[in-house]
Amino acid sequence: MHLAGLPLSTVLGVFGVAAACTVVLYILKLRRRPVAVVFSPIWQRVLGARESSRLFSQLKRWLSLILQLVLLALLALALGDPRLAARAAETRHVVVLVDGSASMQASDVPGGRIGAASEAVSRLLAGLGPADRMLLAQMDATVTPLSTMTDDVAELGQALRRVQPSDTRADLGRALGFALDSLSGRSRPEIIVVSDGAFTDEARRHAPPLGDVQLTFLPVGKSGHNVAITGFSVRRYPLDRARHEVMLEVLNANDGPADVELTLLGDGQVAETTRLSLGPGERRAQFYANLAGADRTLEATLAAPRGLDELARDNHAYALMPERHRTRVLVITPGNTYLEAALLLDEYLDVTRVNPADALPAGRFDVTILDGVSVPVEPRLGSLLYLNVPEAGGPVALGRKIEDFGFDRWDEASPILRWTAPENVQVRTGHALVPGARDQVVGASELGPILVSGRRDGQAFVALGFDPRESDLVLRITWPLFLLNTINYFVAEDTGYVSSFRTGEIWQIPAPEGAELAWLTEPDGSRMRVAIKDGKAAHLGLHAGFYELAVEGSATPPLRFAANLADPEESKITPQPELKLGAAVAAAPAGFEVRARHQLWGYLVMAVLLLSALEWLTYHRRLTV
Repeated sequence: MHLAGLPLSTVLGVFGVAAACTVVLYILKLRRRPVAVVFSPIWQRVLGARESSRLFSQLKRWLSLILQLVLLALLALALGDPRLAARAAETRHVVVLVDGSASMQASDVPGGRIGAASEAVSRLLAGLGPADRMLLAQMDATVTPLSTMTDDVAELGQALRRVQPSDTRADLGRALGFALDSLSGRSRPEIIVVSDGAFTDEARRHAPPLGDVQLTFLPVGKSGHNVAITGFSVRRYPLDRARHEVMLEVLNANDGPADVELTLLGDGQVAETTRLSLGPGERRAQFYANLAGADRTLEATLAAPRGLDELARDNHAYALMPERHRTRVLVITPGNTYLEAALLLDEYLDVTRVNPADALPAGRFDVTILDGVSVPVEPRLGSLLYLNVPEAGGPVALGRKIEDFGFDRWDEASPILRWTAPENVQVRTGHALVPGARDQVVGASELGPILVSGRRDGQAFVALGFDPRESDLVLRITWPLFLLNTINYFVAEDTGYVSSFRTGEIWQIPAPEGAELAWLTEPDGSRMRVAIKDGKAAHLGLHAGFYELAVEGSATPPLRFAANLADPEESKITPQPELKLGAAVAAAPAGFEVRARHQLWGYLVMAVLLLSALEWLTYHRRLTV
């Protein structure tokens, strides 16, 4: 005999306490009720019969006590869920992994793939044997156990109703690892994967070895027709922050051509509509330049003819444009018309000009431009741009004086020189710079470095080794581009702005320094608390849409950000009829035929009810009282 429910020690404890209470109740002395009888001969007959019936009365009480103890013993044993030793050794332990990835939201079968998966698991539950135990878990980017390892069909049914698909791909290797850990040391282990089988080859290759664990597969899904948005990003133009450009990538996962309609919405209003003809399996990048009319949010939607798109979840993409903050710029110059005119090109610059001999204005600045001069560096001055680095007080030392030079080498990947043509710049005179060990040489002539960037005491700087007025730089479009690129580099270099996150990854969401807790609002309106550490809130994103992060106890407006599925492999939703891991092919589940579930604890409860009915009958027949 084997107890599958409460352990033997607990069963004995429950029975001991209940039995003790019952015995105490039985040995309590009965309180006799006084009855006035006026006829003395009756008393004589009662007293004479009393002696002869005393032994029988005591015996009836002891039989009643024994019966109650037997009832308690049967109930306590039922709590232990006794199993025959042979049946216990044959117990099958099953972990069912229900695929909750984005492809399971396809509508190619009635009720959708996730509905078909739930029906398939329900049939397994109906055929669960009396000696079988099962654990349900959902697999997507992570693994979520939905139940314990149990034979309670009602509990498993409730767990099945908690399956909610996410906008991620399924991590098959992680799910199998979880199942193997759950089945370690258990008899007759089995893993059942309920999925459309749309796993990547990489996921199959990295699946852990199963050993003696049996793997079976329940396929769902019928067709693989789908078109999707697999990439979406947006950025503002540095020289005109009221305008922006968008990059979109669309995928036709069908075996034939597809005509689709792509719509861009800025702040909820239609901004652009494009019709595209995509070839079979084609991925196409679509660029939209010089767009306007959207201030904060941008969305993209994709529409295809009926029958060519069975997954709607990847037809929508979201992006959040960077806010147009005004940048405070302090210019310290004895007078430079070229410099002041170039700064007028950006309407989002608040420029304050002072002479080197004047006192510095109060307040904090994002960027300070020093035109041939130096000042004591303060954190409130922000990042520093040195034009014609002075001999003393500059961030880098001056090397030898050089003449008639230009940019012979430059860092094409540097945002400081984006969209510029420095190879055409000619300089009459200047100095070679001596950069520090961790400084970056952005531009150099054959005679030495002339443009250097780096940090000093936590403050970013860019140093130019010549006076722009001693060159033709100020006469070229490179000049305002260089200034505005540098300012944008200073303001944005630490933020690394991302217009949208990707679902299925752990996001590092920027948050105010010093904050510890925040409330995260998901696209469906649900809220959760997240911890903040080192100015970042970590969160595993499972759903596409717009999010908000509000710091607890702060008056700062919530931070909004977006997330997208953007996964070409997950948008290829063609179902697979079999699951292959290496050379092994998962079989179909067996042994789940619908049958009666006979368990000993049920018979014990029936015995208790039968004995209770017997006692009731004997009581009313005046046999036990």
